[in-house]
Amino acid sequence: MKPMIAERDEAIAGGAERAPSVRWALATLSLSTLLSSLGTSIANVGLPTLAEAFNASFQEVQWVVLAYLLAITTLIVSVGRLGDLTGRRRLLLAGIFLFTAASVLCGVAPTLRMLIAARAAQGLGAAVMMALTMAFVGETVPKAKTGSAMGLLGTMSAIGTALGPSLGGVLIAGLSWRAIFLVNLPLGLLTFILAHRTLPVDRREPKADRAGFDHVGTLLLALTLAAYALAMTMGRGRFGSLNITLLSAALFGAGLFVLAEARAASPLIRLEMFRDPVLSASLAMSALVSTVMMVTLVVGPFYLSRALGLDAARVGIVLSVGPLVVALTGVPAGRIADRFGAQRMTLVGLIGIAAGSFILSMMPATLGIIGYLAPIIIITVGYALFQTANNTAVMAEIPADQRGVISGMLNLSRNLGLITGASAMGAVFALASATIDITTARPEAVASGMRITFAVAAILVVVALAIAVGSRVLAKRPSHSGYAS
Repeated sequence: MKPMIAERDEAIAGGAERAPSVRWALATLSLSTLLSSLGTSIANVGLPTLAEAFNASFQEVQWVVLAYLLAITTLIVSVGRLGDLTGRRRLLLAGIFLFTAASVLCGVAPTLRMLIAARAAQGLGAAVMMALTMAFVGETVPKAKTGSAMGLLGTMSAIGTALGPSLGGVLIAGLSWRAIFLVNLPLGLLTFILAHRTLPVDRREPKADRAGFDHVGTLLLALTLAAYALAMTMGRGRFGSLNITLLSAALFGAGLFVLAEARAASPLIRLEMFRDPVLSASLAMSALVSTVMMVTLVVGPFYLSRALGLDAARVGIVLSVGPLVVALTGVPAGRIADRFGAQRMTLVGLIGIAAGSFILSMMPATLGIIGYLAPIIIITVGYALFQTANNTAVMAEIPADQRGVISGMLNLSRNLGLITGASAMGAVFALASATIDITTARPEAVASGMRITFAVAAILVVVALAIAVGSRVLAKRPSHSGYAS
């Protein structure tokens, strides 16, 4: 009896000691998330200034943004798996260091090509940070608080996304375009120090017990994702022969990747994992919802400026409402997911997104800004709840040695959804507006295009709802429960 009491007292004491360290670890992960999301949004506002500074076209300076996004998209799964194999703490420290050093290189770049190369390196660092922050939640936070931690990370991501354009504008106006990259130096150093002091040390396993890294699978996946991302982003809004060639290459690469993974002794992605209905459904829903959320960014500026006649400043204010709502609701959404169950709250979040989209599909332009903002708030609250609950449902149950790669897959599904949404839903909007150049379309045509595009978005969310319900039915069957090992 005495040994049991001693063990209990030791566990209670250990829990008391861990409480502050958990908070500091969450602060570290939050800063890491903030940095990577800030890196995504802060450069967009500087594109006109960069075009002038380097005497380059918009298409050339656009690669400052694309290089960052491509590096994240193509490598996020691979770096997640690498963290599972080599140790997440040391790889996250390396990622933070690379991100910070690359930010400095961006800030001092003498040519546009060097700036783009440095942005690609910065994107690699961001991929490490994105993939491993969610993976660390399972190591630093009690399982019952996973949803709250995921909500906090979602809040920091939204804050970084919303803060980027305004902070970037202030830095460019007060200093120069170089400041939008150099601002990451003090933030990166602080994050590195906190990560070094607060995150749990990696467990050292004998080399004989370590699985090998799948180099072939990594290369094939990176090339496949790069081809797909380029197919969706190149062509200045037109899907021509180059886009078709790239998309065909992506499909061919996907087939090769599946064959390589089936034969690999230690695959990058275990294909058996997709037999689990919760994981497969979560990835599919994440991609669909991200595609829909991109509609607000693609359609919103044109609808507000062309149909409602708002100037650029007011358009920016209205568009900032969405990220602000996500930032305010992220932590409460996590607590709700912890209390009522992640899978149940995933359904509630999807219903909210679908409802907001259906309302916008019937909204007359005569209701003005309020008529647009009210459904957008419903959509973004639903998104905050869905994103937090969906990530929690997956990350709370996976084996420790798979957290990095599955965290990377969740981030990848979101990125692919955003990329697809920008291209596909942008094409739907242009087609629905019945015009070749959306910037010169009549207000009535833009309003009609908005309604039709959100109707399509609502249908996609209904598909996601069907997937969610189907996965819950399958998950209850004994033969489909648990993750493949």
